[in-house]
Amino acid sequence: MLGNKHVGFIGFGNMAQAMADGWLRAKAIPSDHMHACAAHFDSLVERTSARGMQAHATAAELIDAVDVVVVAIKPHVIEGVIAPLASELSDKIILSVAAGWSCADYERIVPGAHHISTVPNTPVAICEGVVACETQDTLTDDERGSIHALLSTLGEVVEVDSSLLSVAGTVGGCSPAFVAMAIEALADAAVKHGIPRATAYRMVSQVFVGTAKLQLETGRHPGVMKDAVCSPGGTTIKGVAELEAAGMRSAFIRAIDAIEG
Repeated sequence: MLGNKHVGFIGFGNMAQAMADGWLRAKAIPSDHMHACAAHFDSLVERTSARGMQAHATAAELIDAVDVVVVAIKPHVIEGVIAPLASELSDKIILSVAAGWSCADYERIVPGAHHISTVPNTPVAICEGVVACETQDTLTDDERGSIHALLSTLGEVVEVDSSLLSVAGTVGGCSPAFVAMAIEALADAAVKHGIPRATAYRMVSQVFVGTAKLQLETGRHPGVMKDAVCSPGGTTIKGVAELEAAGMRSAFIRAIDAIEG
């Protein structure tokens, strides 16, 4: 994969921590081969120490210590942080996890560097995530193979054209919030009818896990899976009709539309 190479995060917020946790869980990278820098050094030290990682005071210091640089800062500050370090990044692999930043954007600020743009989601923390990867990058074949293998330890890697990176990132990155809302709502219904809260969450979450795994393993159309549970005149079809009347499908679509704007 990456052998004994070191990986460093510029920015160590929720997504970067999720990726670090996933790689530690998968034993893909030794903890002492992972580095991070962030604006607030004291809290950074606390988060990295808990994982056995190395903290750095500056991005320049981090870049000097690693082989792969994961850009995990807010999109609007990337140019200000990365552009001044273009020469230091010339012999590194840049792995971007910032929404909205494509290959063309990085070519503008670090021309000639080896970089790839991706958008992961938070379930990478338990190696069950989705990582959308832009098909256009400036990596060598060997670098691309290594990075894809590394990302694959975090979950499903999906390659998309540059024009689709934004929406792929939106669907993969934002949907965990929508799914969590659905889990909470169904659990609320269970609690309303007498099931204890902890039991309700465990039941409903397992329903989501089991249904998703069934779809992935069989490749069945979700509509076919729905129909298999809906007996004529039965209980499930009555619930489906209520969800349709409430506009559940269009609400999910409108949520993605609102983000993509």
